[in-house]
Amino acid sequence: MPPRWPRQPTRKDPAYRRLEDRMNFALHVAVFALINSGVWFFKELNHAGWQWPIWLTLSWLTGLLLHLVYISAIADYGNNPKNSDG
Repeated sequence: MPPRWPRQPTRKDPAYRRLEDRMNFALHVAVFALINSGVWFFKELNHAGWQWPIWLTLSWLTGLLLHLVYISAIADYGNNPKNSDG
């Protein structure tokens, strides 16, 4: 069963924003795994001499790590008066 949010979801709710950012990160990891494994599978299947898969993997992994750092250390989910609209 999908998770249920106990109240009306809104981007102004810090807990909802945090959950949404973590779900977006999980989707980012899933897409990375899907595309990356497919690229390496076809590289090995065709015995291709491609050099670009390593650069794709490393650059995307760097982006993934930056995304993780943002959601775990940088993002501010607190109720700051400057962030609220009313």
